[in-house]
Amino acid sequence: MSRTAEYVAYGRMDQLHELQQPRSDARGELNFLLLSHVKELLFRAVTDDLGHARYALEQDDAAGACVALARAARTQRVLVACWESMNGMSVDEYAAFRHVLENASGVQSFAYRALEFAMGNRPPEQVAAVAVDGHESLRAELAKPSVYDAALRHLARQGFAIPVPCLEKPADRQHEPDVLVEDVWLEIYRDPGQHREAHRLAECLLEVAYQFSQWRAVHLLVVERMLGGKSGTGGSDGAAWLRAINEHRFFPELWTFRTRL
Repeated sequence: MSRTAEYVAYGRMDQLHELQQPRSDARGELNFLLLSHVKELLFRAVTDDLGHARYALEQDDAAGACVALARAARTQRVLVACWESMNGMSVDEYAAFRHVLENASGVQSFAYRALEFAMGNRPPEQVAAVAVDGHESLRAELAKPSVYDAALRHLARQGFAIPVPCLEKPADRQHEPDVLVEDVWLEIYRDPGQHREAHRLAECLLEVAYQFSQWRAVHLLVVERMLGGKSGTGGSDGAAWLRAINEHRFFPELWTFRTRL
């Protein structure tokens, strides 16, 4: 009787490799499935790090939050690299199995949506959909403040003039840009030596936001290369939708205050 190697048993590697079940004989489908699974796991890893950053901020441990945010950004770079691997597939290879996806679409990923919620993108229609028929992890995420909300509350406890509505809004409501929050970041960046900890936190937050925007930008390029102007699976508008969402920025005041610096 053979004994399962501890590495295989610990990571349940047998079960992991049984999950990829292509529906066609097309050469590229297995690779597509593998990369899709990798991305799902990386979404979870980034969300977990953001959760640790949020907890640290709630304890006013800005240094600990920065460690978690830096780790999240590293994982995000791996996510971007996944598109580079996917991009190695030619359009005819993708077309050979695209039909087997039927109505499946990446926009249906609860792990991706949880990551967007953790970052703070909580559109009312998405929040309403989760309340009706959402995955339990999404309901749990919406019950917590976003990592940006936690950062602003941390800054308020440090004496910065964060406006009260930003501090008291319901957890599931999306943060709306506020010029008074912009004023706070401007104050921090005008004297980074005086506000060293807050400045470091801002840079770590911005790197996470930057990597997310880079993910979206590369996603758009890959979709345009694969689909051209076709609609996406699952009823999405394909490249047109991605082009519109590329305009969105997480932690908005961290981007806009720079015009005034």
